[in-house]
Amino acid sequence: MEQRHLGRTGLRVSRIGLGTLTWGRDTDEHDAADMLKAFWEAGGTLVDTADVYGDGEAEYLLGQLMDGLVPRRDLVISTKAGSVPDPDRRFDGSRGHLLAALDASLARLGTEYVDLWHIHAYDPETPLEETLQALDIAVSSGRARYAGVSNFCGWQLAKAATWQLAAPGTRTRLASTQMEYSLLQRGVEREVLPAALDLGVGLLPSSPLGRGVLTGKYRHTTPPDSRGASEHLAPFVEPYLDDTASRIVDAVTTAADGLAVTPLQVALAWVRDRPGVAAPIVGARNAQQLAAALSVEALSLPDEICRALDDVSAPVHRYPDHDWSTL
Repeated sequence: MEQRHLGRTGLRVSRIGLGTLTWGRDTDEHDAADMLKAFWEAGGTLVDTADVYGDGEAEYLLGQLMDGLVPRRDLVISTKAGSVPDPDRRFDGSRGHLLAALDASLARLGTEYVDLWHIHAYDPETPLEETLQALDIAVSSGRARYAGVSNFCGWQLAKAATWQLAAPGTRTRLASTQMEYSLLQRGVEREVLPAALDLGVGLLPSSPLGRGVLTGKYRHTTPPDSRGASEHLAPFVEPYLDDTASRIVDAVTTAADGLAVTPLQVALAWVRDRPGVAAPIVGARNAQQLAAALSVEALSLPDEICRALDDVSAPVHRYPDHDWSTL
C-alpha cells in the first residue's frame, strides 16, 4: 500500500487507515485479529483507536493482538483522549485529565508510546494553551511520537496549529486533524481543510463512506446486520438517509457501474485522493468488509467521474468562503 507523509512531518502512514470504533463491542477478538493481520499483510500501517472506544476495550484488544500477531514496529498506532462519560461535560481538555488518559491508554495498549496522539475534541472550558501543553509534554516525555487534534472547527484548528508553530523546538507542531469527511459530509472544505493545507496539518477523514450509506446498502432497505439496524448505532446512520444523500448515493452507484467497480470503491477512492487528505480511516466490522475497502488500492477515479461527483455533492459555500466580489 502506498505510504504518505502525515502533514508537514516526517511521519509516513498507509493511505488507508484501520479504525477500531466497534472493537470490543460489535467486533470480537477473532474478527479483530483477522482484520489486523489482513491489513498488515496488505501493507497497512495506520491503526486508529481512542480511549473511549468500547469503554477502553478497543485499546486493550489492539494491545493483545500486537503482543504476537503483528509486530509493534510495523504499525503506526493512533489514539485519542478528551472524551468523558459526563452528560454535563462531554470533553475534558485539562492537562491533568489528558495526561492521565494517555497513561491509561498506554497501559491498555501494552506499549511505551503511541505514534500519534489526538485531542478528541475542543474543550471550551479549558484554556487552549493548557490543552496543547499536554501534547508537548506527551511528545517531550516520549509517550507520543507525534500529536494532532480531532473535531476542531476551522478557527480552533488554525489557532491551535499557529500557537504550536509560534515556538518551534519548544512546542510540537500538529501533524494531523481527524474529521468526518465524505461525499455526504463535505463541511471540512469550508474552513478546516484550507487551514490544514496552509498550516501543514494532514487530514485523516473518519466515516469516509458516509457512515456506511455510500456503499449503497441502504438504497432500498435497512439490512438487519447493518449499523442502521443496530440499537446504539442507528441514530449515527439516520442523518444520512435523506433525499439529498439518496441522490448522491445514486450518482456513486452510476459511476461504479460505469467503471465496473463497487460504490464503496468509488466513494473511498474519491475521499482518499482529495487535496490535503493523508489517509481515510475505515471502520470495518469484519475481514470481509475490510477486504472490500483494501481493494481500492489499485483504483484511481477518472477526472470526469471526480468532477461529476464533486458537482452532485457540492455543499453550498458562499460569503465569505468564495470570492465575495463575484457575489
